Amino acid sequence: MMVAISATLAVLASGASGRIWTPASHTTWQWQLTTPVSLSVPAQMFDIDLFDNSASVVAALHRRGRHVICYLDAGTYESYRPDARRFRSSLLGRPNGWPGERWLDIRRLSVLEPIMRARFSLCRRKGFDGVEADNVDAYANDSGFPLTAADQLAYNRWLAQTAHSFGLSIALKNDLDQVPALERYFNFALDEQCFEYSECDKLRPFVDAHKAVFEVEYNLSPGEFCARANALGFMSMRKRLDLGVSRQVCW
Repeated sequence: MMVAISATLAVLASGASGRIWTPASHTTWQWQLTTPVSLSVPAQMFDIDLFDNSASVVAALHRRGRHVICYLDAGTYESYRPDARRFRSSLLGRPNGWPGERWLDIRRLSVLEPIMRARFSLCRRKGFDGVEADNVDAYANDSGFPLTAADQLAYNRWLAQTAHSFGLSIALKNDLDQVPALERYFNFALDEQCFEYSECDKLRPFVDAHKAVFEVEYNLSPGEFCARANALGFMSMRKRLDLGVSRQVCW
């Protein structure tokens, strides 16, 4: 019964703009965070950067029959974003390993909420269909704050509810240890390197709920993971770390 309920929530959740689009389990996709976006890639769904792409890019993809989700950072500060000045210094923790990025104190939701809501609103206004909210596993990293699993669960649930309130579907990005508690709140999953780190079984709740699992490997060759990915029902591909146009798909 729980699987049926969660699947219904994922497909029929509605927000400010009505029915929410949710990718089917075997949706072909492209993940490109560089610009300009190559519109001709044969994929049903495109995952592209929120800030670096205009509404016209989203509209152009829609005209080609594609769905488009916006990449935005929900768990770290990025010094190079146009809204960077909105983040108080007290929110900023340790660097997360990427230039200009620092973990956020997700416990301070009253301070983060208007910033993140503005990002979701921009995603909706540009015409995106869904959201990839990145870096939502701060509690499992050296963030500089005493974050707990409960803190992360509360924040991630808020992200999902907020996306839905704007009429957007949302992916659970990584955060594999919390999949059992979060699957019913999220419409699909996006994971990096679960085959390399032997942790793909943690994504089974999404598969069992008939939700799409989008997965990327950076170091393994397709011959090392595609057969297993297809057997699990994942939509997997190999990408370079820069997440440019190039890809090697399993489907």
